[in-house]
Amino acid sequence: MISHVLCPTDGSPHALRAMSAAALLAQKYAASLSIILINTPVGAGMGPMVYAWPDDEATEILAAARAAATEAGAGAVHTEMVISSDAASGIIDYARAHKVDHIVMGTGDKRGLSRLVLGSVAADVAARAPCSVTIAR
Repeated sequence: MISHVLCPTDGSPHALRAMSAAALLAQKYAASLSIILINTPVGAGMGPMVYAWPDDEATEILAAARAAATEAGAGAVHTEMVISSDAASGIIDYARAHKVDHIVMGTGDKRGLSRLVLGSVAADVAARAPCSVTIAR
C-alpha cells in the first residue's frame, strides 16, 4: 500500500509531467504527496555560498507545483525546499527520513555523450532509492 508519494521538482516541463503522475498516484491511494525542490550550491570559490535557485524563485516553483498537483487531484500536499550538495542524495535522504513509499520524478532530455559525462539524477535515484521509483517522460 502506498501512503506517501514524493515528487522532486525543478519547475521544468518534465518535472511537471511527473507531478501529474504523482498526483494521480496519491489520489488513487489516498496518499500524502510531498513535493521537494533540491537546492544545490553552484560555483566554487571563496565567496558566499550561492544556490541554484534564490529563495523567492524556489518558492514560486514550489507554489506552481502545489497548484498543479492540487488541480490534478492530489489531496494532502506538502512542499519543501531541501538544501543538499547533490540532487540525487537529497532526494534519497528525504525519502528515507520521511518514510516515502514511492518516488515519481521526471527525467531530462540528455542523450549520448552528455548523459555519459553528466549522469542522470533520475537514474541515480532509481538505483539507490529505498522505495519504488517511477520515472515519467
